[in-house]
Amino acid sequence: MSKKSYHCGRYQTAAVSRREMLQQSAGGFGAVALAALMADQGFPALANADDESGRKIYTDPLAPKPSHFPAKVEHVIYLYMDGGPSQVDTFDPKPLLEKENGKPFAMNIEPTQFNNIGKTLASPWKFKNHGESGTPVSELFPNVAKHVDDMAVIRSMTSNFSEHTNANYFLHTGNGFQGRPSMGAWVGYGLGSECRDLPGFVVLNGGLVPPGGLDCFNSGFLPASYQGSIFKPGANPLANIRPTERTDRLQKNKLELLKQLDREVLQRTGKIDQIESAIANYELAYRMQSVVPELTDLSGETEKTKAMYGLSHTFNGTKIFGRQCLLARRLIEKGVRFIELTCPAVGHDRWDQHGNLKKGHEDNSRAVDQPIGALLTDLKQRGLFEKTLVVWSGEFGRTPFAQGSNGRDHNPFGFSLWMAGGGIKGGSIVGATDEFGYKAVSDRYEIHDLHATLLHLLGMDHTKLTFRYSGRDMRLTDVHGKLIKQVLA
Repeated sequence: MSKKSYHCGRYQTAAVSRREMLQQSAGGFGAVALAALMADQGFPALANADDESGRKIYTDPLAPKPSHFPAKVEHVIYLYMDGGPSQVDTFDPKPLLEKENGKPFAMNIEPTQFNNIGKTLASPWKFKNHGESGTPVSELFPNVAKHVDDMAVIRSMTSNFSEHTNANYFLHTGNGFQGRPSMGAWVGYGLGSECRDLPGFVVLNGGLVPPGGLDCFNSGFLPASYQGSIFKPGANPLANIRPTERTDRLQKNKLELLKQLDREVLQRTGKIDQIESAIANYELAYRMQSVVPELTDLSGETEKTKAMYGLSHTFNGTKIFGRQCLLARRLIEKGVRFIELTCPAVGHDRWDQHGNLKKGHEDNSRAVDQPIGALLTDLKQRGLFEKTLVVWSGEFGRTPFAQGSNGRDHNPFGFSLWMAGGGIKGGSIVGATDEFGYKAVSDRYEIHDLHATLLHLLGMDHTKLTFRYSGRDMRLTDVHGKLIKQVLA
C-alpha cells in the first residue's frame, strides 16, 4: 500500500530563515545584481507597479516615492553633537548664573547621572547678539553665529532619558531602547532615494561611534535596505570599495556563475525581506564601486572651498569635520536623502564634559564651528539651502550647576538645538528655560515633536508614515508628536 501525505488546505511553505538563506544561497545575490545591471533600466522605471487592487507597489526599495503633501525640503543634514553640549554655554544665555556663581544652586535638583553636585556655575564664555534678529550666541561659535538670521533656535527641547545610550536611541529612533528604526531609515522608507548609485541614508562617522553603537542608525523592523551606511573618515570610507578582480569582465563572469547556482533557490523562496534586501544592497554595492571613489576625491574642489571648510586647519578635529561637511554637500548634490554627521575625536571625550568644561567645549566647538559655517554658506551659494534641512543637536543638555568643581552633568529637562534651511523661519527663538537654564518652562517640546517637524518639512505626515509590525502600525513618533509650528516659515 502506497503511503500518501495529507496536509491542511491552508498549509503554506515556511519562510526561510536568514541563517538558512545564507547557508543555501551563499552569494548568489550578486548575480541578480548583474541581471539588473545588464538590463540597465532607468531608476524611475524601477519605481512601482500596480497590484491586483490598483495599489502602488515598489519593486525597488530605494526608488523615489511620492510625499503625502508638497515638501519644503528634499534632504536632511543632521549635525549630531554626541555627548550633549551645554545650552547655557552655547545658545541660551543666563545672566543669573554669573550673579549666583559659586553659590549653592537655588532650585530643587532632580536626580542626575552621577550626583557629584557642585555649586552654581556661570558660563566661561561671553554671549553676543548677532544678525538682524539679534539672536544671542556664545563666543564658542563665531562662524555659526553669522547665520543666525537663517536659523530657528529651540531652547525648550526635552528628553525622556538622562543616560547616553538610551538618550541616543530616543533621539535617533523615538524609543529609548535598542532595535527600532532610525529616523534616517524612516525617511528612506517613506520617500525612497533620488540617487540610484548611493544609499538613501548615509552616516559620515568622524571617528566616534556614539554610545548605543551602530543601532542608532539601524533599520530595525523596516526592510534592511533602509539602514544607514557608515562612511569612515579619510579617502577610503568603505571596505572593499575597489574591486579585487583585474577586469570588470572577470567580476561579471563570477556574478553570472553565482546567478546560475542561485536561480532555483531564489525561485523557491518567493518574497522574503532578507533576500530581497540583500539583493538590493548587493546591486547598490556594485554601483557604489564606481561612484564612491569619485565622490570622496576632493581634488576637484577649489583651494578656496577646501580652506573655507577648514581642510588646511592646524587642528585635526577641524580637518576631519570639515571633510565631513564638504562630503555632506557633495552627497546632497548626488541626491542622497538623509545624511548624519558624528563628532571627530579631539583628544578627550565628546561634548560630555563632566570635568574641565572650558577646554572640552572649546576643543569640540573648534572642531565643528568653521566647517558648519562653511556648509551653510556653501549650500546657499550653490542654491541647495532652500531644499535642505540642517539640524544641530545633542541628545540632551547640561546642568547649570557644576559637577565637581568645573564640569556639568547630563540635563534632559531643557536644552537647545537649532534648525536651518528650507521651510524654517530664520532668526526665530522658540521656547524658554527657567532663569537658571535648568528646565523648559514655556513651549516645552519633546524629541517626538522634533521628528514630527522633520518629517513634515519632507512632506510627510508623521501619523501616516507607518509600518505594520508585531500586530500594530508602528511609526517614528509612536503615539506622540506635534509640529513645532513656531519654526515653520
